[in-house]
Amino acid sequence: MAVLNIIKLIFVTGVISGIFTELTAGQNCGCAANECCSEFGFCGPAGDPAYCGSGCREGPCTPPTDVNVADIVTPEFFNGILNQGDCPGKNFYSRGAFLDALSSYDRFGRAGTQDDSKREIAAFFAHASHETERFCFTEEKDGATKNYCNETDIQYPCAPGKLYYGRGPLQLTWNYNYGPAGQENNFDGLNNPEIVANDPAVSFRTALWYWMRSVHKIITSGQGFGATIQAINGALECGNPAESGKVDSRVNYYTNYCTQLGVAPGDNLRC
Repeated sequence: MAVLNIIKLIFVTGVISGIFTELTAGQNCGCAANECCSEFGFCGPAGDPAYCGSGCREGPCTPPTDVNVADIVTPEFFNGILNQGDCPGKNFYSRGAFLDALSSYDRFGRAGTQDDSKREIAAFFAHASHETERFCFTEEKDGATKNYCNETDIQYPCAPGKLYYGRGPLQLTWNYNYGPAGQENNFDGLNNPEIVANDPAVSFRTALWYWMRSVHKIITSGQGFGATIQAINGALECGNPAESGKVDSRVNYYTNYCTQLGVAPGDNLRC
C-alpha cells in the first residue's frame, strides 16, 4: 500500500464516499427483531453475512468465534517478526499495542475455523512485514516528496500543509483513508495524520481499520492470499513482471508465518 493504485483511488473516492453517505442516511436502523443492522446502517435478514457478519451493529449478528487471537500472536511470534536492526520502528511497534488496537476490531482473526483464523493472522502480518520491512519503518520512505492528496474528495478534504503519505503497519495513504480511519478511531486524521506514526495503538488501529474494510472478507471467504495482494496493491504489483519481487516478498512472509502457526497456506497464493 506504499503507493495506492488508481483502482483504489476510484474505489475509495466513489464507493467508500458513497458508503459513508449511506451510513449517514441509514445509521439509525430500527430493524425488525429478525433483521440485522449492517455496518453501513441498513436492515437485512438474519443469517445474511452482508448484514449480520463483520461490522453488524445490532440484531441477530453472527458472533465471532471463540478464538483468542492473543494465543496465536504470542510474544515469540510477534517479537520474531521485529527487525533487529537499528530502525525507527524497533521500539515503536509492539505486541501490546497490537492487542490494544485489537480491542476495537474484535472480529479480526475470529471468523471460521481455527485454521481460518491463523491464515488471516498470517496474511495480516505478512503484508505488514512487507510494507514496513518487518516493522522497521513507521513512515513511507521519501513519503514527504509524494502527493497523496485527492483534491476532488469533498468529504475528506486535505488540510493545508498536511501530508497523507504512508504511515503505520499497512502504510495508510491518501486523505480519503486518513479521514474515515480517524473518524472511526477518535482522532483527526485530516489535521493530524502524523499521529499514525507517533502513537503505536493508533497506528495498529488504522491498519486494522483498513484490513477489516478491504481485506478481511476476502481472506475469510477462502479467496486465498493472492486476492489480498490484489486488494492492497494489485494494480501496481499483480501481473506486472517488474514488481514480481514484491509479490514474492509478500508470499514468502505469508507462507513462513503459516508454517510458524502450523497451518496450511491454502491455494491461490499469487495474483
